[in-house]
Amino acid sequence: MAIRLAVPRETLPGERRVALDPSVAKRFVDLGAEVFIEHDAGAGAHYVDEDYIGVTFTEDRAKLFGEADVIFKVQPPGEEEIDLMREGAVVIGFMLPHKYPERVARMRDRRITAFAMELIPRISRAQSMDALSSQAAVAGYKAAIMAADRTGRFFPMLTTAAGTIRPAKVLVIGAGVAGLQAIATARRLGAIVEGYDVRSATREQVESLGARFVDTGVSAEGSGGYARELTEEEKRKQIEVLARHVTQADAVITTAAIPGKPSPKIISQEMVENMKVGSVIIDLAAEGGGNCEVTKPGEEYVYGCVTVYGPLNVPAMLPVHASEMYARNLFNFLSPMISEGELNLDWEDEVIRDSALTHEGEIRHQPTRQRVEGDAS
Repeated sequence: MAIRLAVPRETLPGERRVALDPSVAKRFVDLGAEVFIEHDAGAGAHYVDEDYIGVTFTEDRAKLFGEADVIFKVQPPGEEEIDLMREGAVVIGFMLPHKYPERVARMRDRRITAFAMELIPRISRAQSMDALSSQAAVAGYKAAIMAADRTGRFFPMLTTAAGTIRPAKVLVIGAGVAGLQAIATARRLGAIVEGYDVRSATREQVESLGARFVDTGVSAEGSGGYARELTEEEKRKQIEVLARHVTQADAVITTAAIPGKPSPKIISQEMVENMKVGSVIIDLAAEGGGNCEVTKPGEEYVYGCVTVYGPLNVPAMLPVHASEMYARNLFNFLSPMISEGELNLDWEDEVIRDSALTHEGEIRHQPTRQRVEGDAS
């Protein structure tokens, strides 16, 4: 019997992405899978039902969840959705276990196998499955556009009959995927760009994009591609150097976020108060509280003379390409597990093993198990 894949409509307010775009849905059909999609699931990403070929549409959510072997999600499944899944079903998506531990416990109790896209190991073989990176690239691009839209200045240098207009200065803090995409986009728009990261290894990447690397003398290389936490002395030294660059910038984009942990505070209230009149801060780390002390997650407001915006769920603001990239991540993750139309999970495979959140009544991810079950684990 062919594997049954289900794609429900996302219900989180503001979420416009869909787990499978038409092209990837067709690729699963070609693999021999049966694909079931909730009516209008792709509407937020501007996909109409007629765009999907070879799939079956339904308006019955209970049947969609209850008969599926694998459910694809963008946002974590809600408690009602978990209760609709049959025992032993597989659900794949962003799970945010630090935010929703009670949902993890519910999936454990329902014996659901949950794969968290944010837990996919950052190894070469899994790069094409790395949804954190694909969605961060979307966010970084959008952040530069947001900054350009909100500043009262041109980004590029312009030579006009009225004289020459000097280019805007943009500072990007954090040179991960989002930061590098923000740098690249701001440079394409013609701005003078500076990039900063506590990981000195990122200097070459920043400079390769035509930006100047801000060297604070602090290096904090960590594991898994993330930076380690700074000491108090390192924080003081970082702030001292960064303050000068922040006050000279027309726009500052911050991207320093660590999944499951509060975002480090890098821009102080005093720095913001010393910024130029009309300057802009786009805080992409708002999901974790923000890199700026005055950021209000989800809000845009003027602090003194500076526009501060802490947008949430930025990838959903570009739903077409965000959905397309995410769907490809899902395909690259799941398709190797499908053989002759059936699902085969190889638990010796590092990617499968490390990305599993729950399986057969157990919480497989150790930090989450400790958080949910404590000493009982």
